[in-house]
Amino acid sequence: MGALRTLKFSESGVRGVVGESLTPKLVLELAAAFGSYLGGGLVAVGRDTRTSGAALNHALCSGLTSVGCRVLDLGVVPTPTMQFMTRKLGASGAVVLTASHNPMEWNALKFISKSGMFLDRQEAAELFDIYTQSAFEYKTEDRLIKKEYLKNAFAEHEKKILSCVNADLIRSRHFKVAADCVNGVGAVYTEQFLRNLGCEVTVLNSRPDGVFGRPPEPIPENLGAISDLMKKGNFDIGFAQDPDGDRLTLLDEKGGILSPHLTVALAVEHILSKRPGEKVVVNVQTTRIIEDLADEYDGELFYAKVGEINVVEKMLEVGAAIGGEGNCGGVIFPAVNFGRDSFSAMALLLESMAMRRESLSEHLKTMPLIWQYNGRFPMGPAAAREVIGKIKKLFATEKITDFDGLRIDFDTGWVLLRSSNTESILRLQIESEAEDAMEMLKNRFIVLLERLSAEEEKKFAGKTGRTGRK
Repeated sequence: MGALRTLKFSESGVRGVVGESLTPKLVLELAAAFGSYLGGGLVAVGRDTRTSGAALNHALCSGLTSVGCRVLDLGVVPTPTMQFMTRKLGASGAVVLTASHNPMEWNALKFISKSGMFLDRQEAAELFDIYTQSAFEYKTEDRLIKKEYLKNAFAEHEKKILSCVNADLIRSRHFKVAADCVNGVGAVYTEQFLRNLGCEVTVLNSRPDGVFGRPPEPIPENLGAISDLMKKGNFDIGFAQDPDGDRLTLLDEKGGILSPHLTVALAVEHILSKRPGEKVVVNVQTTRIIEDLADEYDGELFYAKVGEINVVEKMLEVGAAIGGEGNCGGVIFPAVNFGRDSFSAMALLLESMAMRRESLSEHLKTMPLIWQYNGRFPMGPAAAREVIGKIKKLFATEKITDFDGLRIDFDTGWVLLRSSNTESILRLQIESEAEDAMEMLKNRFIVLLERLSAEEEKKFAGKTGRTGRK
């Protein structure tokens, strides 16, 4: 894998394979570019537990200091804590070293604006323009500021979360909780956070050494260990986090692993049940269960493009009380934070259970069962645009959402086609409340995509690569 192929730029930052594409030199120059972009001022930095984090942190702080920034190092903290503290500190911005759910050989710089949100597309373009032109505003020795440290920043984040839920009610239930912290930031903070909510906690992967105890993304196929633990024990709920603490997947008291979409759906239902009529924002990949919940509680649902910053900006635009990205179990609770936050999500879901006084599996019986399929078709961006355009014409009489790929809503379910921003693939996502309906949609669209991609392959003289599913 070439260095250029493993270096990825996006609105939220830059990620790469450590020592291959993400080097200390690159980190230092990106940090100098960000400090120049901000024009100096207070910049908070933090990281997850990855083994590369400590070394890259030196380069990050050096780059920021070299352009006159006052650097405040928060140490190993969750990404949502970094976002929260950026606003609380009144910082000019922040950088967190984390590759989130990517494998341990990866790391990344995620750039946060003074609002506590990741950079939007325009802001990121301005930052990267400074980087590519090496337009750094280096300062002389007399204008350099010594780095400072802030310990226990998470305590401020936790305090805010607990002020937004009925913590005493949660404590009165003495929930028994299992948590898989993947040896990430959750291994530092999750157990005590849950104990402060009166929970009895059993933790898997509790060493904050960055050597992940399972594949880092908390999706069902990676959560066998915590499921087995819960099947043998007596628990009320299970939580599985990613390495930087923004994603969350749930397990019911029987050890059943839930779709990440249900993390967001349950949080949305809880907020709407307390405050009917509120506005909700989710991305176009999120389960249609949210539509049912909005109807049930007289809420108003809005869709946004995929990507945390896109959802947050829409939430701010419409004044939403809750939102998120169902595809990754990312709950966004703006009363606490303008970003995905697994700790806020855990508190909301425990409060919901405390109020309902029923098991999670019993409560889930009130929600429709969802069947989902995710497929990948090797296809370049140009060919993908052509294919999506043709499919849009074929289904013009159906309900179409096309501001981020193409989503087609049928009576039996929905289909989403999106071209990847980082790979030459077209993603196919399907959801239905009936397995046979999902299979019919899947078979229909696989045949259609294979035919259309073959046509595009001929048109582009083989430039789009091999066709078929991956």
